[in-house]
Amino acid sequence: MARRIHPIALSALAVLLALTTAAPARSEPPPPRTVSAWLPYWDQEAAYRNALEHAAQIRTISPFWYETKSATRVDGHPGAGERRIIDGLHAKGIEVVPTVMEQMKPGALAAVLTSPARRAEHIDALLAVVRSRAYDGIDLDYETIAPTPEAEYRTVRDGYTAFVTGLCDRLHALDKKCFVTVTPQTRTTGRIWDYAKLGAAADRMRIMAYNLHHAEGEPGPVSTPQWYDVILAHATAEVPRAKLEMGIPAYGWDWAVGSTSRAKHVTWKDAEALRRKVKAPYALDPDSRTPHFTYKDGQTLHTVWYQDARGTAAHLPALRTYKVPYTVLWALNFEQPELWQTLARG
Repeated sequence: MARRIHPIALSALAVLLALTTAAPARSEPPPPRTVSAWLPYWDQEAAYRNALEHAAQIRTISPFWYETKSATRVDGHPGAGERRIIDGLHAKGIEVVPTVMEQMKPGALAAVLTSPARRAEHIDALLAVVRSRAYDGIDLDYETIAPTPEAEYRTVRDGYTAFVTGLCDRLHALDKKCFVTVTPQTRTTGRIWDYAKLGAAADRMRIMAYNLHHAEGEPGPVSTPQWYDVILAHATAEVPRAKLEMGIPAYGWDWAVGSTSRAKHVTWKDAEALRRKVKAPYALDPDSRTPHFTYKDGQTLHTVWYQDARGTAAHLPALRTYKVPYTVLWALNFEQPELWQTLARG
C-alpha cells in the first residue's frame, strides 16, 4: 500500500522544487582585470582573437604599432591604427593604449630629450598619434637611452624625466592616459630611469622584468623569483603600487653554446614545439623555476631557456609579497594557454 503524503508537506515540497528548478545555476565570477598585454603587429589577427578570448581579465591592450624616427616623425608599423581592432577591444571593455617604440642610432634619442625645443616638438608628434584614433592614451617604450655613457647619463635621465612629465601633463589635459615602460632597476641596472619622478608623472609604469639573460649574453633563465624580489623591493619603495605593472615573459632564447652569435628568440609555442621535435624531456630548473632543455643541431649544442605557466606560478608569490596585483604580458599569442588560469588565480 502506497504512503500518502500530507497535503501541507506536499505543498512545501512543490514550492521547494519550484525554487530549485527556477533558480539559475551560479556561474563563476569573471577574474579581476589585472592583466595587460602587448599585441605584436607581426601576429596581429591571432593576437587580437586571443585578447577577445580572455577579455574578462584584460584591462589594457597595447598594440605594438608605432616607432619614433625623429623628434617630429612617428611612423606606424603594418596594421597600425586598425579601427576594427580598436573598436572590438573597446566593445569588450578593454583600454587601447598603443605602444611607441624606437630604435634610433646611439645618441639620437638623447639629443631629442636634452633639448627643450625638440622635446616639445616630439610631444606634439605623439599627441598627433593619440588624436588620430579613439585611443585611451599612449605607452612609451624608449630603450636606446638605457646604455647612456657615464658622463652623460644624468643629463639624459633628467631630459627623459622632463619629457615624460610634459607629455603626461598634455595627455591628462585631453583625459588620456600616460604609460611608461622601463627596464628593471637594481644596484647595477636601470640607472637611466628616475623611478620616483616617472611614477609621479605617469598613470602606469611597466617594468620589463625579463631578459635577465638576453640574446647577446650567456645562456640562462629570462627571469627568476629572486630577481623579482629585488626588482619589486626597489620599485614599490619609489612608485605607488597601483601604478606598477610587472612585465612577465611568455618567451625565451635558443643559444648556440660557445657561439658569439645572437640567440634566437622563441615564444613558448616555439620552444615547446622544438622540445617535442627533438624529444628533449621537460625540466623545470629548481632555482629559477623556468623550463629549459638542450639539443644538438648537427655538431652544435643548443640550450633553450623559456617561460611557461608553471614557471610563472612560481614567480607570482613575489608580486603578492609586495602587493602588486598587476601584470603586463610580453606578448599576446606567445604564451601557454594555461597561463591565463595562472594569472586569474593571482
